[in-house]
Amino acid sequence: HRDVPTKTVDVGGTEFAYRQLGPATGVPVIFLTHLSAVLDNWDPRVVDGIAAKRRVITFDNRGVGASGGSTPNTVEAMARDAIAFIRALGFEQVDLLGLSLGG
Repeated sequence: HRDVPTKTVDVGGTEFAYRQLGPATGVPVIFLTHLSAVLDNWDPRVVDGIAAKRRVITFDNRGVGASGGSTPNTVEAMARDAIAFIRALGFEQVDLLGLSLGG
């Protein structure tokens, strides 16, 4: 998954970095990282295994990794950012996979 190009999307004036793997159709699985993690922290065996059958999208939270802005002060703000990110990509339905704080 680290060989997949990193893209960005504007979310309310802030660029969020993300990667998309797997089939381009179907309901995507959005991976939510643990606190302070970046999209490269995901184990390739997990990402690539799921991406073999599903569209997978990993992203850096606001102010973390390659995403712009300042880090949110609350978990609720992080959740709002995740929703805004998903909507900015144009998805109405997604599945979520989270780890630790991202769960």
